[in-house]
Amino acid sequence: MLQEDAHGKWTVSSSDESTEENSDSEKPSTSSLLDAARGRTSGPQYPCSEARKAAHKRKASPLKLSDKKNSTETPPAEKQRTSQEGLGWCLSSSDEESEDQEKHAHKETLKEEKCDAPKERPVNLCEDDELSENQKVEEYDETPSEAQDTWDLLNGGSPFRFFLTKVRGIEQSYNSGALHIKDILSPLFGTLISSAQFNYCIDVGWLVRQYPQEFRKKPLLIVHGEKRESKAELLAQARPYENISFCQAKLDIAFGTHHTKMMLLLYEEGLRVVIHTSNLIAEDWHQKTQGIWLSPLYPRLPQGTAGSAGESETNFKSDLISYLMAYSSPTLKEWIDLIQEHDLSETRVYLLGSTPGRYQGSDKEKWGHLRLRKLLKEHASSTPAQESWPLVGQFSSIGSMGADGSKWLCSEFQESLVAAGSSVTSLLKCEVPIHLVYPTVNNVRQSLEGYPAGGSLPYSIQTAQKQLWLHSYFHKWSAEVSGRSHAMPHIKTYMRPSPDFQKIAWFLVTSANLSKAAWGALEKNGTQLMIRSYELGVLFLPSAFGLEEGYFRVRGKTLSESNDSATYFPVPYDLPPEQYGNKDQPWIWNIPYTNAPDTHGNMWVPS
Repeated sequence: MLQEDAHGKWTVSSSDESTEENSDSEKPSTSSLLDAARGRTSGPQYPCSEARKAAHKRKASPLKLSDKKNSTETPPAEKQRTSQEGLGWCLSSSDEESEDQEKHAHKETLKEEKCDAPKERPVNLCEDDELSENQKVEEYDETPSEAQDTWDLLNGGSPFRFFLTKVRGIEQSYNSGALHIKDILSPLFGTLISSAQFNYCIDVGWLVRQYPQEFRKKPLLIVHGEKRESKAELLAQARPYENISFCQAKLDIAFGTHHTKMMLLLYEEGLRVVIHTSNLIAEDWHQKTQGIWLSPLYPRLPQGTAGSAGESETNFKSDLISYLMAYSSPTLKEWIDLIQEHDLSETRVYLLGSTPGRYQGSDKEKWGHLRLRKLLKEHASSTPAQESWPLVGQFSSIGSMGADGSKWLCSEFQESLVAAGSSVTSLLKCEVPIHLVYPTVNNVRQSLEGYPAGGSLPYSIQTAQKQLWLHSYFHKWSAEVSGRSHAMPHIKTYMRPSPDFQKIAWFLVTSANLSKAAWGALEKNGTQLMIRSYELGVLFLPSAFGLEEGYFRVRGKTLSESNDSATYFPVPYDLPPEQYGNKDQPWIWNIPYTNAPDTHGNMWVPS
């Protein structure tokens, strides 16, 4: 448990209205749009969260450490007040609100990743550079990989088809086998006929420029969750492009988001599915750690073949169709029909999605953490030796977990993650360690982007101060194995390693952060699962890759070192994770950090 004296420099008044569970899934702010309409363009030109707006502001108007004594800026929420200067925060005893109160409070919200951290200003560019911040980022990765590299990656790459995005500013060897969005959309991957982009934060102009010139006028469907002013802004972005159409995902439950990140790419040669963790904005493909699962090229089935043909052993085809049908959108019917017409039998991963709703009976096991529980019971190894294996969760945002672990994390959620085989575990849940990987303040400060990287890590003081118990589970971000220790994670992963961290029983890469909104929470005495958001990920199980021993091995010092890529899974960060030290604090976006400069010599005052 963190002590008050370690965080005794901030307090939050009892009038604070904390979001019930939605640090990772809150409503967008439209003030940036209003600013743009009035001719002020300091912020991003697409819907953006408060956290990301703060990051954009600090990029546009950096506060040098030398400015500290002159700075009179106050924290973003008027509710916060400083008692001492510098880092940290603490509780006042009146700050405990019940979850019921929170549910009915009017939320001042920041949307989890409405638009990720601001555009990076490289150290060697002067402030008077004529390029806009957006163009500066884009200039870095203008050219896709060499054709031969991409071809080799596609044909001789890992059987897992799991990749990281390229990171600017790290040793080039660590980008070998990594992908930029321009690589994914390259003609080497297929001759594009049309595409669908499912995402959360979308810069339409930037997205169009990621397609090769010859594909930029091909039909493009954008699936999003925007409403009202944010929707109007998204549609306005697309007005210059006649080939772009939209599908608005239904979000009928408060504080839900369309958080899924998927591409459907129809080629003359077949179909490809890409499930990933990046927003469709420049900074998400620049200096962050992100994950991608790239399907094989799915060939078209012979004419007259039944739609049920072309199924994989993992049931991926029917699960993908079920996920798309959950949108209840006539616009997506065309893509459902196209999937039916293709052979997805080579797929080796399981699809794991969340869709908004309240589910009972057998429907409870279709989505969220109960879907993961079902898959693990049916397909994971159930050897007694694995019952005590720990759990690792790694994410970029955190919702409200309740007053203690028994409310959700160490009860229903943990029960799903420890499921294996048909046997019921005999171990008490407390005997299964949980390692949660989330960046510290110093991780962010020392990152390639500096403090503005924290704009895409929107854990708020209002949520954090209610769950200090959670922070005892926290572990630092470290990724020497992939050269990405200083590329802040926007990837989300969950896995079950052995106690010595040399093996893993399964691995999941997903859009789902650590929140009830994403994974679902049981209601009505456990008879109903309520999910707020759309999420999508893929689950890697040893059995689907012909590994009968029931585990993957974990690669050694670097991801490229392994001799046998078929049995070594490329976990993208260091194992075992290192627990927070006494002086470590989780990154919290909406308090200032003024005691030490970041890698660009700046402070963080997010007002």
